[in-house]
Amino acid sequence: MVEDQLRARGIEDPRVLEAMARIPREEFLPERFRAESYADEPVSIGWNQTISQPYIVALMAACLELKGEETVLEVGCGSGYHAAVLGALAAQVVAVEILPELAALAQANLERTGCAANVRVVLADGSHGYEALAPYDAISVAAAAPSTPKPLLDQLKDSGRLVIPVGDMIDQDLLLLRKAGSRTHSHVVTGVRFVPLRGGHGWR
Repeated sequence: MVEDQLRARGIEDPRVLEAMARIPREEFLPERFRAESYADEPVSIGWNQTISQPYIVALMAACLELKGEETVLEVGCGSGYHAAVLGALAAQVVAVEILPELAALAQANLERTGCAANVRVVLADGSHGYEALAPYDAISVAAAAPSTPKPLLDQLKDSGRLVIPVGDMIDQDLLLLRKAGSRTHSHVVTGVRFVPLRGGHGWR
């Protein structure tokens, strides 16, 4: 996976590659789908949700340029795999999930794999962010929004980075935004297709 799907497609951050090589992706998938753990595609985790393909997980993590001292907010933690990767790259991760079944599953998966020490799973509407621990050095959103939720921008530190898929419910652009004072600079990383972001600032 690391060589064929990540490094060969331009993922160069050695910390991201090491984290993706070390964290057992299969442990974050239902038993019946574990044969597909390292396929170059998203995989169902139930509740009409998916775990993103390995390349997209690595690409989003690399976009944040984490050095190891950051506090990161993840919106839409699903089964916990992306939170585990971010936890290997940052000092602290707050992983927000709106579905109680998935929040419980993510917590269990993170604990079982030894990835829970610096990852806090929160059951909440992630489209509102998580103000209690804001501001954040970086924010990663693993669900598609019609536009970038204002609370996420408000909770991002100055010079912080936010990666989010934005578009309609079928196709989106993966945006990388950098906050600079009262302004936000953004550019399109690539085209993507994510499950919709649910909540007050997502799709109702």
